[in-house]
Amino acid sequence: MPDVLLIRDDLFLRHDPGPGHPENSGRLTATLADLDAHPVAGVRAAPALRDAARSELLAVHTQAHVRRLEECAGRRVQLDPDTATGPDSVQVARRAAGATLAAAEAVCSGDARGAFALVRPPGHHAEPTVAMGFCLFNNVALAAEHAVRALGCRRVLVLDPDIHHGNGTQRAFWSRADVLYVSSHRFPFYPGTGWYDETGAGPGAGFTLNLPLPMGLCDADLLHLYRCAVEPVVRQFEPELILVSAGFDTWHADPIGDLAITAEGFAALWQLYRAWADELCPGRIAAALEGGYDPAGVAAGVRAALEALAAPRADETLIARVEGIEPSLEARRIAERSRATLAPWWSALRG
Repeated sequence: MPDVLLIRDDLFLRHDPGPGHPENSGRLTATLADLDAHPVAGVRAAPALRDAARSELLAVHTQAHVRRLEECAGRRVQLDPDTATGPDSVQVARRAAGATLAAAEAVCSGDARGAFALVRPPGHHAEPTVAMGFCLFNNVALAAEHAVRALGCRRVLVLDPDIHHGNGTQRAFWSRADVLYVSSHRFPFYPGTGWYDETGAGPGAGFTLNLPLPMGLCDADLLHLYRCAVEPVVRQFEPELILVSAGFDTWHADPIGDLAITAEGFAALWQLYRAWADELCPGRIAAALEGGYDPAGVAAGVRAALEALAAPRADETLIARVEGIEPSLEARRIAERSRATLAPWWSALRG
């Protein structure tokens, strides 16, 4: 049986958005040190071997956007109040996108039974036309598009548990029925999108599922939402590939997030993702790092993800332990509202 692939590369440490920026290389160095000190059995590390080609970037992003970033190469440029490039940032961003494409390729070809691209800069805020929210290219959106165009996937599920709504990924697939986008995120919060009624348009109506969260929700709340509001849709959709925008800024000590997720919560959620993959598309689950601004939280989240992917099977006991805690009334209300919103398109949510 193939190992789980971890794509890691020191090049990703060289993106420098400026002094004091929360999206800094320390997010990765702490995680790499943790994995080196305590390797996860069944995980093999490999360097990022390719950049995303210009044609691959243009599958999601406009020529104007790609050209704008190419013009930033070798320079320090402030693109918006939150998003900047350093001298190496454009090269690093192309490699991050390429690493995420490679992760999808590895699981679709059977060369890996799960993959994690430990990359930066993150991607899910990058829209087809503009960089924003610390993000230059939309790594996971590019991988989803690549899976449909080049890897033979007819249905791709994108899961986005980052504390921020992935506006860029939502925009990329807003009118598409071959990519189901699911996001759980704080609301109201940056970037201001991701309300229940944002469900897609045209052929993509019903293929965007948003779970807007208040501050303070805990492990049992988040697992309840994915189990009750998301799982029925995922099973009916029957994805051929699962991609995860792996944000860990829901961590209880994250300086930005304000949720209360612990290491056990990360583990239970990733075990649930693994269970869905086992049932619907065995071995075809890949992730790319998004947010997470307490290095300890990023390390805990990446470890939880890798342990879930590398295990012989999903740990139903761990899922059940977290599910055994009563979810809050607020979490139950969010689940019911989400189900009611999406029910016109998904028979699994009716009744």
